[in-house]
Amino acid sequence: MTPKITPVTEKDLATLHTLSIQTFTETFGRYNTDANMASYLATSYAPDQLKAELTNSDSDFVFLHVNGQLAGYLKLNQGAAQSDDMGKDYLEVERIYIKSAFQHSGLGRTLITYAEEQAEKKHLTKIWLGVWEHNENAKAFYQRLGFHQTGAHDFFLGDEQQTDFIMEKELAN
Repeated sequence: MTPKITPVTEKDLATLHTLSIQTFTETFGRYNTDANMASYLATSYAPDQLKAELTNSDSDFVFLHVNGQLAGYLKLNQGAAQSDDMGKDYLEVERIYIKSAFQHSGLGRTLITYAEEQAEKKHLTKIWLGVWEHNENAKAFYQRLGFHQTGAHDFFLGDEQQTDFIMEKELAN
């Protein structure tokens, strides 16, 4: 298995749209109502919304391919693009999703390593993300990679208010 990371561009919008919906649904669909999922997906992953995010100079999207197959993607934010204002020294991992068929093969670690490398290139000293409070596997994964919980924020999925834990990691610069 040879992972390859490539930038996402506007010409990839349709692929990003499909992948975003697929991976979010695989990850959270069984825990939420169909109505809340449909509402969230229609808003957060609408083509116009994704295009606006893709063209934001403070955000970066990359695809992850494995042996020529699209396996997942990553969205990074800095500055004003961060979903919470964490300050100028932070890089946010807003979205990190791997298709279910490719999970548990080290690809999440590959994407986090990529995020850390991007932060270091930009001379940022911390990396952070939000993770659903009930996603025990993800919380344990991030803890193994050196992240620790520093807070929480609300996350709305349709009409349901949920809680994401804020986890961060200090980088050795």
